[in-house]
Amino acid sequence: MKKTILLSNSIIHFLNDASTVAVAMIFPLLYSQHLIITKYSHIGILSNLGLFVTFLFHILITHLEYKYEYKHMLLFSLIGISVSLVLLTTTSGFLMFLGIYLVMRFFVSFYHPLGISWISRSHADKGLDFAMGIQSGSGNLGVFLAFISVGYLSQKYSWKMPMVLWALLCFVFGVLAYTIMKNTTTRKTYPGKSITFSSWAQTIKQIKVFFPGFIFGGACWATAIYFAPSLLNHRFKIPLGKTGFYMAFWIFLGTIMTYLYGLLSKKFGRWNICIAGFTGSTLCLVLLGLSQSSLIALLSLFFFGTFLFLNYPALQAFVGDSVSEKNKTIAFSIAANIQMLSGSIFGLISGFLSDYFGINTPFLLIAALGVPVSLYYLILKKNQSLF
Repeated sequence: MKKTILLSNSIIHFLNDASTVAVAMIFPLLYSQHLIITKYSHIGILSNLGLFVTFLFHILITHLEYKYEYKHMLLFSLIGISVSLVLLTTTSGFLMFLGIYLVMRFFVSFYHPLGISWISRSHADKGLDFAMGIQSGSGNLGVFLAFISVGYLSQKYSWKMPMVLWALLCFVFGVLAYTIMKNTTTRKTYPGKSITFSSWAQTIKQIKVFFPGFIFGGACWATAIYFAPSLLNHRFKIPLGKTGFYMAFWIFLGTIMTYLYGLLSKKFGRWNICIAGFTGSTLCLVLLGLSQSSLIALLSLFFFGTFLFLNYPALQAFVGDSVSEKNKTIAFSIAANIQMLSGSIFGLISGFLSDYFGINTPFLLIAALGVPVSLYYLILKKNQSLF
């Protein structure tokens, strides 16, 4: 049963993250063609409102967890994503595109609080680090394939082709994932209980020490997904097909690190992995933001992915170990919400910074955030507050 839950949720995470990146990957093309998106601030608005919608619905979905089977809600999510991707191809103006994109972001809101919580509950033992690494790596694998497919298909055909392709994949493999877990249930494991304010307050208190890490992680993800393709395509004149390949390689390195996370954690310890991830990511962001050479920029981007993606499964494993059984969904909702809110704020700021100061400035902004976050955890380690 544990393997079934991990497999099906890994497929859903794969599709969920791939679909969001598939849309983000077409932004540079639309900007270049002055079709729908005509300013970097439009990308900032899309990222800000999209992530904010996900933030709001994470909270609502968390309150619905006891009323419906997880598998039903996750299938509903993937079907909604599939339909939204198709509808995006029918738009011709920014406001209509934005509206449908926000509907899609609603459907994207289901997996992270529900799926990760389900895995945490089903692997609440020595297998937690392994399971978190696998599900996190599966999401990254979806991002990898989205970058490659969208870049080349958009360049060769049109931006609509990859949207339809990923809509089809979400529907077909979403049904497959549902079929795999049809004999599982969340009813017995999570008896109907109302979630109260005290549950949220208690959970926040238990995991608040991880908030800076989630803020940094959310800001890094949003900046990389929404602005790195434009950095490569517009600043360094790398064709969109190659841009997709390089972004795919970035996430490929991150995927390898998440799949290896369980072994690395066992050898070096979670907190050492986290600190290496924070400090390494920050240094690479500085190099990426200041680079005048496409080669140095690409190397910085690749090493950035190598360090950054160690943090996500590590922080998720910490959260899973820090809260009680009944509050796990709340905890993962809070973690995801912090990342969404952080990403939305920095995404909006980055759009306007890019218009006024250049597409490289968002990466320097996130690097500036990474410095105090890295120092925060280094000081905690030195004081042995958490280690």
